[in-house]
Order: sequence, then structure tokens, then C-alpha cells
Amino acid sequence: MLSNEVKEKLISIVTKANFDDSKIERLVYSYDATPNFQSMPDAVVSPRNAEEVSQILKVCNEYGVPIVPRGSGTNLCAGTCPTEGGVVLLFKHMNQILEIDEENLTITVQPGVITLDMIHAIEEKGFFYPPDPSSMKISTIGGNINENSGGLRGLKYGVTRDYVIGLEAVLPNGDIIRTGGKLAKDVAGYDLTRLFVGSEGTLCVITEATLKLIPMPETRKTMLALYQDLNAAARSVSKIIANKIIPTTLEFLDQATLKVVEDYAQIGLPTDVQAVLLIEQDGPPEVVERDITKIAEVCKQENAVSIQIAATEKEAMALRTARRAALSAVARLAPTTILEDATVPRSEIANMVKAINEITEKYNLTICTFGHAGDGNLHPTCATDARDHEEMERVEKAFSEIFEKAIELGGTITGEHGVGAMKAPYLEWKLKKEGIAAMMGIKQAFDPNNIMNPGKVFAKDSKKRVVITR
Repeated sequence: MLSNEVKEKLISIVTKANFDDSKIERLVYSYDATPNFQSMPDAVVSPRNAEEVSQILKVCNEYGVPIVPRGSGTNLCAGTCPTEGGVVLLFKHMNQILEIDEENLTITVQPGVITLDMIHAIEEKGFFYPPDPSSMKISTIGGNINENSGGLRGLKYGVTRDYVIGLEAVLPNGDIIRTGGKLAKDVAGYDLTRLFVGSEGTLCVITEATLKLIPMPETRKTMLALYQDLNAAARSVSKIIANKIIPTTLEFLDQATLKVVEDYAQIGLPTDVQAVLLIEQDGPPEVVERDITKIAEVCKQENAVSIQIAATEKEAMALRTARRAALSAVARLAPTTILEDATVPRSEIANMVKAINEITEKYNLTICTFGHAGDGNLHPTCATDARDHEEMERVEKAFSEIFEKAIELGGTITGEHGVGAMKAPYLEWKLKKEGIAAMMGIKQAFDPNNIMNPGKVFAKDSKKRVVITR
């Protein structure tokens, strides 16, 4: 627990109304969306501006109190679980859109802004912010930045990092710095903006962000390609890209996912095929028409058994909704849902899906696989029950083998979910000891007292869902 001295200092900064160390409030913020991770913070603090954040960090740095910056807690890597107690920082007061600059095509926001609220504000003015994490209805921009969130449109438009061009950030010692800005070109010094994006709150607290906008695409079309052969679906993905077409969305759903989504959404999805590709293209009408026609030809050449092009925006919306509903649909199968994240080169998608299916059968589990086929980012999702310890041990072993297979195929342990505490035990498999050491050097330089979200990213010995030996 916090000492009375620290408690009084924090209250003097934010007022009593914005400091809460009651058991109920601490319990609420003891976990995030990652199953089977929970740890109580010592207090929950809600600063009202960057200056208050600065003062809070000075106090915590002096007394060695851990700081956990938190958005809506939608992350899936236990990145905001306060594994070492300390103070959870909430940004409910720092939730304003500060500026939409139509001349420079930027928007400046505070970290507590809900992602979808910001997107709606932009679209009203005819602009487009492409990153679209599935959690965007409730996730915050600050959380998106800390986790470098992706989404369905990542193949064509990139991820959050590609749109953050300036930050206001508070360092662990309380210094407030600004990085980047509204410039298209800026090579003055180290690129701290890109360093902070995806740093998971381990280096600083982000208090303001300037994001790049682009013009809204004129039109878009959506199609489904159905396959009885996983390899044919994977070949289609590679061949589409090889034809110099970069779709907005190129999503993969396996048969298990199709069945649960259709049972959930009731929109007429086929459930008698092995795989489906959900493909969307946007841009000028003539370009979209040409690309969709060519994509359909490629899919037919690769033995797609059926191709369906949405005739109306309503039909297209239903298809997009079906993909976004995949997690919710799988979650209905069992009390605990574990959504994972492994990325491989596009050419290895079929091999990865095959390996996931074999591992699923080996450990007698229910794992549905869907994801962003265009960038090789797959989401094997397990429906299980955390109360069944024997099954959870099988789940842990299965995912360990899945991550190992992804790395073997030239991939990575996480494409967009982050490392947090959950993936920390696997990070060395990807980066090796030398890579970890280099990152530790950066961490030590910014945060010598290790108060910024400790127990994340670097903690090889972090608690997994179930402790296993390898």
C-alpha cells in the first residue's frame, strides 16, 4: 500500500475527488481484457492535465511507486494489469479533441479520446484515419498508441505508428517533452515519436498526440471468396499482392470461425467451406472496379468455389460486421476466451493455419483461426474455461507451440497485440538475448528507477496463464 506521505502528496496534486484507493475501485482496475491476469493496484489516480501528470511522476519516481498508464483496458497482453501494484493512471479528464487542422491534415487529441468518437469527428469533415482496431468503440487513442494498434485496414494503410507524427509526453522524472509535430519532413535528432509508440507505457506517459489524416476514399467494394482448400486461399492472398493490388482489407476466416460467427450473427455466411477471404478495396470508382474484377479473377484461378460481391453498402456492412464479430462469437462457446496473435510471412499462412489445426487436435482444444491474411497476422482464438486447470495447462502448451511455429516460419509472437506481461516469457525467442539487452539499455536510460509499468515486456519470468517448463 501507499504510505500516508505519498497518498497525501498525490491528493494535493489531483484533489481527493481524483484519488481513489478503495478496495472496489482498486478491484475494477486490477485486470484488463487478458484472461487470467489480475493484480491489485494501490490507488487509482485521474490527472486533469499534463502538469498534474508531471507532478505525479515526480512523486512516484522519488518514492519508487510503480505507474501504470491505462486507457480502456482492451489490450490482450496484460499490458495494463498492475502486476507490481502502484498507481493506475486514468485519463477520463484528458479526453478532448484539441484541434482538427484541415490545412495540414492533422488532428490533435488527448489520450483519453475514444477511437471511434475521433473517427466520426474526422469523417464529418471528409477526412480519414485508417487504423481500426476491433476495440475502437471503447478503446482510447492513448491505449492505441501505447500498443501500436492495428486493425483490418493495416495491409493498405499501416498501423497506428504510421499516423502518429507528434507527441507530448511526460518522462519518469517529470520532464514534459514534445516530439515531432505537423511536419511532413523532420529528421532533427532521434525519432522519439516512433520509439514511444508501442512502448506500452514503459518509457513515458503520453498526454497529447498529433495524428496524420488523409482524404476520405471516394468509394469501396466488398467481396467474399469461398474455398475448400486452405492452400488455395493462401495462394490467392499472395497472388493478389503479386498482381500489384493492395486491398484495403484482406481477411481470413477458417471453417470453425465461420460456423460460430454465422450462429451468432445470422447473416447467411457459408459454413460448408474450409476458408473464406473477406476482401475490400477503396479509392476512385474506376480503380476499385478494376481491382475487384482482377481480384475475382485471381481467386477463380486459385479454385475459389464461389465469389460473392456485395451489391449494396448494407450487404458490405454485414460482411465487415461478421469479421469484427468473430471474437464475440467465439466468446459464446465457453466461459474463457483467449485471443492470440501470431504473424507469419504471407507465403506461410497455409502452413501456419495447418500447424494451428494440428496443435489444436494434439491438445484436444477448441481453437478458431481468423485474422488479417494480407499481412500474415493470424488470431488463433481458444474457447476454454479458466477453472479447468488441466485444460488450461494444455492451452498454455498449445499456444507456446503456436508461437514457436510462427517464429520457425519467419514470423513473430505478436503482430498487433503487444508484449505486456503475457508475451514477455516468449520475447527472447524473437529478439534473442542481444536484442533484449539493447532494449533494456533504452529502458534504463529513460527509467532508471523502473517505475514505468514494471513487469512488462522484459520480464522473462512473468506469470503465464499457467506456469510451464520448456
